Formats: sequence, structure tokens, C-alpha cells
Amino acid sequence: MANAFRNIFKIPELRDRVIFTLLALIAFRVGSFIPIPGINVDAWQAALSTTQNGAAGGFVNFFDVFSGGALKNFSIFVLTVTPYINASIILQLLSSVIPSLKEMLKEGESGRKKFASYTRQLTMVLALLQGLMLSLAAVNYRAQALNGFLFVVLATISIVAGTMFLLWLGEMMTEKGIGNGISLLIFAGIVSRYPAYAAQALVGLTPIEWILLLVIAVTIVITVVAVQTSERRINVQYAKRVVGNKIYGGSSTYIPVKVNGGGVIPVIFASAIMTLPDMISRFTKNTVDDRLFGMGSPLYLTLFGVLVFFFTYFYSSVVMDPNDVANNIKNYGGFIPGIRPGKPTTKYIRNVMNRVTFIGALFLVVISLLPYLIRSTAGVEIWIGGTSTLIAVGVALDIVQQMEQHMIARQYEGFMKKGKLRGRR
Repeated sequence: MANAFRNIFKIPELRDRVIFTLLALIAFRVGSFIPIPGINVDAWQAALSTTQNGAAGGFVNFFDVFSGGALKNFSIFVLTVTPYINASIILQLLSSVIPSLKEMLKEGESGRKKFASYTRQLTMVLALLQGLMLSLAAVNYRAQALNGFLFVVLATISIVAGTMFLLWLGEMMTEKGIGNGISLLIFAGIVSRYPAYAAQALVGLTPIEWILLLVIAVTIVITVVAVQTSERRINVQYAKRVVGNKIYGGSSTYIPVKVNGGGVIPVIFASAIMTLPDMISRFTKNTVDDRLFGMGSPLYLTLFGVLVFFFTYFYSSVVMDPNDVANNIKNYGGFIPGIRPGKPTTKYIRNVMNRVTFIGALFLVVISLLPYLIRSTAGVEIWIGGTSTLIAVGVALDIVQQMEQHMIARQYEGFMKKGKLRGRR
């Protein structure tokens, strides 16, 4: 492992990418502490402290985890890349029902660029709406230091500008850095809270409870890594074809069906829906909604689990259409051993996907509800498990794999490689 880290700085391209990524993450963290012009940070934090004991407390804590504390600072990066994530989810779901969007994704590089342009435009619209809501919330809490109308305009523009800057920064990190830039920004926000979690555990828990919590955390990480990398492989064989003087085919391959094909998307989408009643109860001061839909209530956890389960199946069907896969196999002269081409192949692939997705859906339900169980049992505000762990582990694996590819391509020892690779002869 030590040799692998030293090898990073022996490869100029990889070294530059790592340095660029670190500088971009530093810029993101610095911006998370720059408050919006005209905000009274002390009044805002006092209002949030009061809110955390009310209807929206779970929502505030949940969102602040992903913003890396930017929400409590009401910084220019208060929304982080949340509008972009929402825009991506909306357009991906729409692409499954709108033929023009689905065809756009099949047009190659030009289609993907056009789709990305639509995503940026929708991101700006969502950032404007969400920024306006946050600005009005600050005015309602009397946390502004300027005239109400002037503050709303200035704060909304600043929030939109901060969100679009992070979107640009994330794209630059993807192009010139290591890993997916947008995911890295979310990863940085989540990981930045871990020292605070450790401090809370040391202060609020006994040594035995602290050790038990550490064991649970390590077990969760190992389980997430195992599930994220697990897949069911459907064997496919291609018959030999003679075209002119050349012979094509005659090979065998497989179709990977991931256990957790939807990643964190089902949990994020279910969380977005379940926070709506919590927010409505805050603005309407409806104590009935607070008791029924407050984060951690029995009804909330039941509906949350059902939505996660449903969206896991829904998103998996969007990512991988059995009918399209079966048609592609048939068009290229392939077949699944023991299965007839056409509808039988489609039915077989769908059955395999349903069985594998069921395991992934149960896993996501358990991992998404685990933070609430830990918080209620331990009595401290520690979010272990759930979306944050899935994102953190997934991004970390992606970074390690990309570094591994750079080092192995240049005959260096990687993180997961035992022994040194022999040089080319």
C-alpha cells in the first residue's frame, strides 16, 4: 500500500490529476464557510437549533450531512449539487417514457452532450426555486440583516451562482482530476462530518458502546462493498458467421446484472419524497403531520422503506430493459444457452433481474433505515449507514479503481495488486 501511494507521484499525469482534485476539494470546503451576503449567521443557526427539536429537525440534519455543514453556515454552496442530482433523476426517469429523450441518449457523443445541456438548464431552474425557498425561510426566521426583498433577491442569485459554480467545478474534476467530480463533491461533504461524529461518540457514549458502534460501522462498510461489487452473470454465446473470407463470432461473454443496479438513486428519490410532509408541517405548524410524518416516526419509516423498495425495481428497469437486451443479443447472432431467442430470452432476463433486484432492494431498505435505528438506540446525532455510506464507499471504490488503472497501465504496482508487475519485454 505504501508503495502504491509513492507510485502515484511517479506518474506525472496521475500526480497532476490528484493535485487538481485536492485543490478543487479545498476550494469547495472553503466556499462552504463563506456566508451569503446579508445573512445573520448567528440568528440562522439559532433558528435551526430550535427547528431541530421540531417537525423539520430530521430534514435539517439529513440535508446538512450532504452539504458538509453549508446549510448551518447558509453559505454560497448551501445547496451543493443537490439541484443537479434532482435534475439528473428527473430527466433519467423522463427518458424512460419520452421517446425523444431515449433516442437522444442513443445518438452517441452528440446526444449525450445535448442531454447534458438539458440537465444543466433544469439544474438552474431547480436551483432558482430551491434558493428562493431557502431565502424566504431565512426571512421567516428573521435571520436577514438587509431589507427582506433585497435579501431574497441577493441570496437567491448567490445560491444559484454557487450551485452552478460547483457544477462547473465538478465537470472540471471529472475531466482533469480523479473520479466523478459531482460524486466527489458529495463525498467531501459527507466525509467532512466524520470527525464531528467521532467527537459525539467519544463524549456521548461509554467505551463499550463506542466499540460496538465502531464494529457496526466497519461491518456496514464491508457489507456495502460486497453488495456494490456483486453481480449475477448471464452467459451469452455467439455463433460463428462467415462473411467473405473472414469468420466472425464463435465467442462467449456474459451480461452483468448488478445486485444493486440502482445504486443510491432509489434512496435519494425516496428521501426527496418523504421530506415533503416534514417541510409542509414546518411551514404550516401542523402538529398532526409532525407526529405522523416526522423523521423517525413509525409511519415515516414504513413509507420510506416501501418507497425505497419500489424505486429500486423501477430504476433497475429503467437502467436495463430486458426487451432491448434480448433484441441486441439476437441482432448480433448471440443466444443464452438453453434459452430460445426472442420472447423466451426476454422472459428469462426479466426473471433473473427480478430475483437479483429483490436482494438489492432488501439491502437498500435495511441500509437506509439503519441510521434511524442507530440514532434512536445510541441517542446521538450520528448518521451511520444509509445514503451517506453508499455514496462514500462507492466514490472511494471508484477513485481507487481509476488510480489502479493509471498505475497498471504504466507497469506500476496498484492498490489491489499483489507483488510488482513485470516490465514489458
